[in-house]
Amino acid sequence: MQDVVVILGSGPNATEAQSWSRDMFDHLVVLNNAWRIRPDWSHFIHPEDFPEERHPPSKSTTQAEVTYQDYVPQNNAFGGVLFAGGTMAFTAAYWALGAFKPKVLAFIGCDMVYPTVGHTHFYGTGAADPLREDVSLQSLEAKAARLALIAAAQECTCVNLSRLESVLPYERFHIAQLRDLPAPVVQPVFLVNKIHRSEAALGYEAPSGRYWEILDQIDPDKIAQIDQMWLQAYAAT
Repeated sequence: MQDVVVILGSGPNATEAQSWSRDMFDHLVVLNNAWRIRPDWSHFIHPEDFPEERHPPSKSTTQAEVTYQDYVPQNNAFGGVLFAGGTMAFTAAYWALGAFKPKVLAFIGCDMVYPTVGHTHFYGTGAADPLREDVSLQSLEAKAARLALIAAAQECTCVNLSRLESVLPYERFHIAQLRDLPAPVVQPVFLVNKIHRSEAALGYEAPSGRYWEILDQIDPDKIAQIDQMWLQAYAAT
């Protein structure tokens, strides 16, 4: 079992990861352009439409590219991208949760808070993808809560390595502390399964991960109700 997985996004503070010692984590999963931050990433993950010219020019034998063919089945195992939240930070986290069974999922550069002045990304100004109008992203806080509860049910702790304002409600730690974190105190397996049943009862099936192709079947208010269930469960635990 691999213990610590770091999810590295493209937020302005992502460059803090440049100085980290590689022995502080087992896998470094970089989202989209974040492979530019340090060369020793282990997994490069991107959406289906991520331009080829923005991919790493090469990779070593210890590095792997993760495509929708890899992460969609993993996300489906946790209820599907529609409920997980259709942005790469959450998509990558569920993929890593299934692929590695880690004890710690740690995030940096994934705050999903975008200033109106100054850099929005480490490389300058970019599109605020998680803020787009999307039925799966009505509440980023709820999607973060969902991930934390599902991870906790597998004895994995979600933590935030950022010191900036963040959508992620997770406890904040320094990279050097991650090897010594205790397992989550609460193991909400029953609660998680109960909400999963509510998700399944809606019948919003999109095995391909392309939930936008069944938008005519989706009631945003029903998704909002599920989001509230996750938020209430997270607050209670």
